[in-house]
Amino acid sequence: MSEQEQPDTLLEFPCDFAIKAMGEASEELDSIVVEIVRRHVDDIAEGAVSLKHSSGGKFTSVTVTIIATSKPQLDAIYQDLSDHDAIKYVL
Repeated sequence: MSEQEQPDTLLEFPCDFAIKAMGEASEELDSIVVEIVRRHVDDIAEGAVSLKHSSGGKFTSVTVTIIATSKPQLDAIYQDLSDHDAIKYVL
């Protein structure tokens, strides 16, 4: 396979994909993350959002599992999440 034929991702779309964003604990963090993800996803299933607080309670991670349809879609979600001041890390 030549370099030009190699895909730029190992994912096969559509696929389930978990997006995790972390920031300082606040009442709004999960709403911020979900609102950003909804800009790029038609539907977020019930139960697709989970929260985990750090042991000290200072930070919260929000995981949203979506059905990803393309690499550009994922790139746009990650860029929008990274651009928001409330979000410190995105995995």
